[in-house]
Amino acid sequence: MFNSTQLSTKENMSLVGSLFSVRATICSSVSSAEWKANIVKSIDALVTSCVVVPCSFSHTGGNLATSRLRGIWHEKDGTKRNIFHEDPTLIKDSFKGRTKLVGELGQKNCTLEITEVKDHDNGPFCFRVELVRTENNDPTKDKFSFVDNCVELKMLPEPPKPTVIKPKTATQGEPYTVTCSVTHTCPTHVPKLTWNLDSTNIIVHHKDVKQGNWETQSILTFIPEEKDDNREITCTAEFNGGRTSPETFTLHVKRVENYNHVIIPSVVGIGTTVAFVLVCIFMTKKYKKRIEELQSRDGSMWNRLSRMSRRIRSGAGPSRSDQRRSIWSRFSRRPKGDIVDFGHSQPKSYNYKEDPDEGDDYINTADLNIYGNI
Repeated sequence: MFNSTQLSTKENMSLVGSLFSVRATICSSVSSAEWKANIVKSIDALVTSCVVVPCSFSHTGGNLATSRLRGIWHEKDGTKRNIFHEDPTLIKDSFKGRTKLVGELGQKNCTLEITEVKDHDNGPFCFRVELVRTENNDPTKDKFSFVDNCVELKMLPEPPKPTVIKPKTATQGEPYTVTCSVTHTCPTHVPKLTWNLDSTNIIVHHKDVKQGNWETQSILTFIPEEKDDNREITCTAEFNGGRTSPETFTLHVKRVENYNHVIIPSVVGIGTTVAFVLVCIFMTKKYKKRIEELQSRDGSMWNRLSRMSRRIRSGAGPSRSDQRRSIWSRFSRRPKGDIVDFGHSQPKSYNYKEDPDEGDDYINTADLNIYGNI
């Protein structure tokens, strides 16, 4: 009886276990149809740097608290080969300390970050979520693995080159803008872009270009000078882990023509010429007036001299030399010993005749008589 009852009890327990197993299988299959994951299929990863794998999931069970969810990342060929788990002891040794979730499961974000990327971290890696349920104080778990949506990493042994966008020619004294950009897959550790040119006018942008790729931009604006012509400008991208990648271009500066060496002498020359011309005009007017005055004065003097000359030639009177000879002859004819009494002599008479034309004094030598008492 005891054995029969015991067997009956075992059979009943087995039956009940089978029913629970069928119920769990049915519930799991139904629930699995309600859970979906969206994971990028392939993404570049720079060795020694980091990579962030975008991941999101959805379900129809309404909002679930992060405390009720557990996210796990594992290798596709084995659910027990975890690369991330909230229990560090359940993570593969080669990934310990290098992986973490950067998204909130309660916000349906299952994004994974891998740092210090190794050249063998290829994957593929898949996401699994566990939902903790509490029934009759007996917690159970619903596990959903999305092995059909896994990511594979493409290893980059060398960092990507920055891209420089610039005008072909810079103009001296005018603002010149250059844009340096680089793509990466680790927005949690953005590459640092630096220039070999001292400038405080630098603007940095970060943007998501989708599919796990991001772009960092550095916009440099400066005013080139003549000395910057043929200068090499370098933009260097420094990635997480210390890897660097430079990009260099040669700056060509268009000089602004400086005509000061031509304009200044020209202005000075023109100014000097104008001043000289003005002085010449002034002096010409002044001396022309003076010449006119001199010509007027010389004309009247010439007229007087002409009239005097005509009178002398026409015999109007003896010349001064003839008068002197006449006087001397008188004195020479007197006998020796005679004394000339100048005290009783007649006074000399001088007659002045006015020139009716000019009004100047004129001495008529013809009227000059000299008398002497013997």
